[in-house]
Formats: sequence, structure tokens, C-alpha cells
Amino acid sequence: MKMLRRHMIGLLALPALAVALSGGAHGADAERPQYGGELNIGTVYATLSALSWDPADWTWKANHDTGMVREQLFAADLEKSVRKGGPHAFVADAYLPPDAIRGELAELWYWEDPLTLVVELRKGVLFPEKPGIMKARELEAEDVVFSYELVDGSPKKIATYFDHIERVEARDRHTVVFHFSEFNAEWDYRFGYGYYSGISPRELASVDAKSWRNVMGSGPFSVSNYVQGNVQTYARNPDYWDTEPIGGERYRVPFVDKVHYRIIRDEATLLTALRTGKLDILETVRWIMVDHLKETTPELRWHRFLSFNGDYLVLRMDQKPFDDIRVRRAMNLAVNQREIVELFYGGHAELMAFPLHPAFGDYFQPLEEMPEEVRELFEYKPEKARRLLAEAGYPDGFTVDVQVSSSTTNHMDMIPLLTSYLADVGVKLRIQPYEYASHLSLMTSRNHGPAYFMSSGAVNPLTSLRSKYSTGQTWNASMYSDPAFDAKVRRMYLERDERKRIALVREMTIEVMAAAPHIWLPSPYAYTAWWPWVKNYNGEMRAGAVRPGPIYARIWIDQELKRQMGFAKR
Repeated sequence: MKMLRRHMIGLLALPALAVALSGGAHGADAERPQYGGELNIGTVYATLSALSWDPADWTWKANHDTGMVREQLFAADLEKSVRKGGPHAFVADAYLPPDAIRGELAELWYWEDPLTLVVELRKGVLFPEKPGIMKARELEAEDVVFSYELVDGSPKKIATYFDHIERVEARDRHTVVFHFSEFNAEWDYRFGYGYYSGISPRELASVDAKSWRNVMGSGPFSVSNYVQGNVQTYARNPDYWDTEPIGGERYRVPFVDKVHYRIIRDEATLLTALRTGKLDILETVRWIMVDHLKETTPELRWHRFLSFNGDYLVLRMDQKPFDDIRVRRAMNLAVNQREIVELFYGGHAELMAFPLHPAFGDYFQPLEEMPEEVRELFEYKPEKARRLLAEAGYPDGFTVDVQVSSSTTNHMDMIPLLTSYLADVGVKLRIQPYEYASHLSLMTSRNHGPAYFMSSGAVNPLTSLRSKYSTGQTWNASMYSDPAFDAKVRRMYLERDERKRIALVREMTIEVMAAAPHIWLPSPYAYTAWWPWVKNYNGEMRAGAVRPGPIYARIWIDQELKRQMGFAKR
């Protein structure tokens, strides 16, 4: 197994990339925007088709697939992007700092009293006609109430998610009132711009919500075609309400006629599609591919970002042998994290950026500031790992099944490396690959085994801890359960003072990490690449919870430049 590890590292130990990137931050393009054309994207989830079109299914990927059709009360203020001279890159999977939020369907919102939030909706926002289902009509407050009750009443709802909301009512045609049972520090995220916040017309109740043909909303696009495993196509909504300021003028969006999500599972095929101009944008390129692309396709522009996804090997704390903290700590000490950073990732990774991410500001506590019991988990100490295993009653190690997603390239590359490290201390992993949907279902149905390899987003400073470590939460794959920790999570959400929340989050992060519910792994840097004919863009990925729609609506294609570069017909 040591030979396997050395062989893998040797293959991956290519020369490190230069930090300087072609492209970089660009100001808004000075030229007038162009209408028309089609935008082809290999999204950050290019290997995955839509998991569901039904809001009541509570799928994490719904906003990625329907977020150009279903709008939300709030969205990212893209005027605050780095591209426009602002501070925000807008790549976090579900975090909008308070200064980066704008009203989307909400025109105005205010607290009527400490537990009553009033939202006044924009007037004149239209749901387009859907033949056989509904005629074009204006968005109304009752649609917001319907959309909330649809997800709140779902049996698939994440436990406690909307417990802070007592009821939602339409005060008048354009005013929605949220009555809180208690304050929640994530109120703007939970049903404002979060994963389960899309607004649909009430007519959705009379049709099959699982069909892509019935996805309805007031957004800049509609779903015009879907071929599972191949393409998701979105057509321009000519009656969309929003505009984009450019050069002192405001222009109606969207600019392109169609957006295509190309679903391509094979990494080599994705890269070929980018090089040949069949993709205008590829949102995620692994570091190991970047040098080659720069050599073969020097015209591409680039943006580098630290991944918000944490990769980790879950150790189920409710099952043997991982109910013993000595075993869990031994599993961590057996893995050479720094070697993974330097050789597996060629230096293009951070040792620790999960479950909290450095982009979360003061909520994030650097590893060097953590107590020794946490810092040690990132050290390579195989001798101590063997001692801990022996103390826990496993002097000869043990064998355990590990379920892994075969759809995730990085996982399939990483798991043999982990297998090799752990074999050195007597722990044998038996790999069980699953297609992504089946792999995810194992976890959400609690049928995953004691070891389960997964990715999960850091999300935002508060949700990351709640969703992965609170008792009974869907994404708590390690089955971490501590009543004292759960009580702190509740305190965190009730706390209105952010400085106190930051202190509490730091305290809880230390507790979770020291308990070693996972094998903690480094977080890699990734890259976004696009052709220079893609305008009004600088690598932004999400304008809410995994929602790119507002970003894509503001991109236009410079058709003449594309022709000059030999990628468009005259």
C-alpha cells in the first residue's frame, strides 16, 4: 500500500502553478452590452443532473437548477462584486454578508416589532404565461405564503429549519408578514435567499411539481429543455423586470437568449469542450489541469478561489468502532495532511478551511490559534495512532466498509491515498462506490455505514455547525449528538449581538473538531476559466444559496470577438 501511495503522489506532484493568473479582476466592460446568442456553461456541478424540480423535495441543488426561474425575496447585490470594484467574489455556496444583500422580489423590509418582519414586494413583477396552467399575472403576497407553506409542510423538511416562524400572512396584495415565535440570526437566509426559498405561483399546486415542464417563476429564464445526463436549457424571459447598470445607463436583462448547463461526467471531455469553445465558461477546474490549459489555450481568463466544499471521511459516532474517540483521533493521526497539501494538491490547498471557511471573517479561527487537541489532528503521528487503537481494543486494527461517490473525481483519487495511510496503522478500508444520487440517499436515509466519504459545503458561519453537528439534522452524517452542543446552537441563533455569536461559534467549532467526527482533510484551491468573449463576468458563481441565475442573466456574449477568434459563424 505504501507503493500505491508513492505512485499516486508521484503522478500528481507536477510543478506548482504560478500564483499570478491571466485575466484577474476586471472593471465592468465599457462597451454597450449585446443581446442574443447562447451561453454554454460547465457549472460547478457539471457532473450532476437535476436531483428534483419539486420544492417540497428539499434537495440542496434546487436553486442551482431552478434559480434562474424561481426568484427569491433577497439575492446578492452584484454591484458589490470585485468586478465592479466591490469587496465580494460571490463564490461562497450560501453566504451573503449583510452588506452584500439586496432585495430581489422584496422591495422593502423592516421589523414592525422585535418578532414581526414586514416585507413589501415589488409591484409589476410578472409570472409568464404557462399554456394550459396559468395566464401571465402579477406576483402577489399569496404566492410567497404558498411557497413558504409548500416547503414548511413537506415531510422531507429539515428538522428545526423554520421553527422560528410562527406563521406567514399576506397583509395585502403586495405585503407579506412573517410572525416569528423567536428571533433567529439567520432569518434573512432561511426564507430570504437560502436553499429552500424559491417563490412559485400558487398554480403549482394543481400540477406535477416534479416535472421540469412545470417549473414556474418570475425569473429571467424559463426551463425550455431537459435531457437527464446531457443538458439543461433555459430560455430568455422577454418580460423580466430587472435591469443592469452599465456605463451610466440601465439595460433590461437577461442579455443572452439561452443558457445551457452541459452535464458532462468525464473530466477530460469537460476540458476538451472548454478548449474547443463548446463551453464558454467552466466554473471548476482542478489545479492539476490549469498549467496544461494555459499552455494549450492561453486566451482563457481565470479566477482562483478556495473551495467552500469540505471533503472528509465520516466516522459514525453511533457505531463501532467509531463510538470511541481514541479510534477517531487515531484515524486522523494516521493521515499525513501536510503531505496531501504539498504533493496531492501541489501546494494548492489549505490545511484547514472546514467546517468554517476563511471567507467568514472573524467567525473563522485559524488552525494556529486552535488549542493543541485540535492542532494535533492535523499532524502525522502513526505511532501514536497505533497506540490509541491498541488502547481502544484494536491492537491489530480492523476492517471497515467505506461508501464513496463514483461521480466525484477528487473522491475517487483521494480514497486510495487514505486507504494506504490507514493500512499503515492496521485499518483496512473496503471501498464501495455508488452513483451520486444513491450515495447521497444512503446518508439522508441513515443507511450509510460506519465510514462514509463525502463532500459538504461550508454554507455560512452559522449553518455549517447546525447542519452537520446538531442532533437529528439531515446532513449530520457522523451522528454527532451532544445536548450541551445543541443548546449552544440554539443560543447562537437567539443571539442578536454578532460579537457574542462569533465567540460562541469559535467555541463550538473547537468542540466539534476536537471530537474528530471525521477525518479532517485539506481544502483545495480551484479555478474558474472562461473565454474573453464572455462579458460582464469575473468568475462569480453564486448569488445566494448555490444560485447562479442573477449572474448568468447579466452576462453577454461579444459575438464579433468570438468570430474573430474563430469560434462563431459569420
